[in-house]
Amino acid sequence: MRFGWRPLVAAAGATAAVSLIGVALVNRAQAQSTAGKTAGQVFKNVTTDSLKNLTVDDFLSAMGVISADLGLDCADCHPGAGSDKVDWVIDPPRKQMARKMINMLAAINKQNFGGVQSVTCFSCHHGRLRPSTTIQLDKLYGPPNEEQDDLVTPVTDGPNANQIIDKYLTAIGGTQKLATLKSFIATGTSLGYGGLGGGGSFHIYAQAPDKRTVDIEFKDHPERGDSTWAFNGKTGWIKSPRGLLKDYDVTGSELNGQRLDAMMAFPGQIKTTLTRLRVGVGDDIGDHSVDVVQGNGPNGELCTLSFDRKTGLLLRMVRFGTSPVGRVPVQYDYDDYHDVNGIKFPFKYTFSWLDGRQQFQLTGVEVNVPIKEAIFNKGAGK
Repeated sequence: MRFGWRPLVAAAGATAAVSLIGVALVNRAQAQSTAGKTAGQVFKNVTTDSLKNLTVDDFLSAMGVISADLGLDCADCHPGAGSDKVDWVIDPPRKQMARKMINMLAAINKQNFGGVQSVTCFSCHHGRLRPSTTIQLDKLYGPPNEEQDDLVTPVTDGPNANQIIDKYLTAIGGTQKLATLKSFIATGTSLGYGGLGGGGSFHIYAQAPDKRTVDIEFKDHPERGDSTWAFNGKTGWIKSPRGLLKDYDVTGSELNGQRLDAMMAFPGQIKTTLTRLRVGVGDDIGDHSVDVVQGNGPNGELCTLSFDRKTGLLLRMVRFGTSPVGRVPVQYDYDDYHDVNGIKFPFKYTFSWLDGRQQFQLTGVEVNVPIKEAIFNKGAGK
């Protein structure tokens, strides 16, 4: 794993890895209900204006962005006693510098780019604590830079977005068949990632047009803790027992992301879910050449889809949340498509986010089955 989760990753497993958080809780009991509260109300010692008024989920995402962009873990900015402990409240020099840099970013974008977030932490740091200031000649004359822009540059010298999506819809069953899909329950096994956190029971519950719950349960390893991501069409909730917050309401940018995930679980809705569809420059994912299509979700959130150029199947979806320090990527990689009642579902997928990476192998999918409404609400999947 990347981003310097040095002393903590072994304990984290693949359930939620380590929450990359920057402050102390007011107390754990108060933190369990976060709906309608700001980060400044839930956590102690949040003094930066652009952070303290964020929702709790947006604040956690911003801390993840900072940690990832600088290649650090929690203890690097919040050192406590011992090699794997943290003290969220104290203000060591590195934490004070981070506050100054956040304010600097805001000022640069306001004064030079009309408030558009054109400069972020990653613009300079690229996973390093100290930004490099001089190019290495091996890099100059080596392979081209593989970093991708979040916003694709539209191209018109190939199939258009509708043609690419239509090819995908045909490949997985056709629009008429997909229109009959109203719900599904997928079951399988959590494989973990990199040898960590496997062996859990995994479920996806989805009901059209916009309800979805994912849960992982470790009956044989209760010490790992169960995890849940739930969206009921209006409100969202995350249970991540390995994180600083055991569970919390999702009310910010991640709520838009959960809604998008729920709607995209039903491929027949792609063209109504995403607007402003445009085709970007083709790319490669492993051994697959892909067509890249980008659009915007119901609340403007950015979403990039990569389709296998040969089979038409969707191989990757990346959605981006927002934060004061940069976009927040969440990535799904899909593989091993199987036919279920005339519709192809990916039976293997990898879920990557700033707090970890998890891999799942499906063993079965039931389509158009009744799902209890409680499954999509807080406490879902139990």
